[in-house]
Amino acid sequence: MSTPRAHRVPFMEAALEEARLAAAEGEIPVGAVAVQGGRIIARAHNRREQAHDPSAHAEILLLREAGAALGSWRLSDVDVYVTLEPCPMCAAALVHARVRTLVYGAADPKAGGVRSLFALCEDPRLNHRVEVVTGICAESCSELLQQFFARLRDPRDSREP
Repeated sequence: MSTPRAHRVPFMEAALEEARLAAAEGEIPVGAVAVQGGRIIARAHNRREQAHDPSAHAEILLLREAGAALGSWRLSDVDVYVTLEPCPMCAAALVHARVRTLVYGAADPKAGGVRSLFALCEDPRLNHRVEVVTGICAESCSELLQQFFARLRDPRDSREP
């Protein structure tokens, strides 16, 4: 049974907290949380720059943490909330992890692997399909990303405190 839209907002707000942590660390502000039984079991945010790892996206780190918390790679009763539409790598990882539901805020027209460019989570050719819910806190998620990239482009903005 699907969670009503209004009940999804607190989980997306938790993902936004993670995204803000990423921004504070100089990472692209994408955050994610994994929810099972109405409670958060894992949290993560982008760490590509810090880890020197191109796969250190919030979703990949989150799946690792959730799997460790549950003692299984199968996350069939887990819902994932992420602030930005997952890329193809992350969308495929969500499918392989058997995630029940993906909830994302902002669409990613340049790299989205869920709806914008590809439909990996719902592709009937794959052995699992992830239910997809979009647009939860979309404006807040988009705004955080826009502000981050505006600061990067502004030569007057020092990245140091």
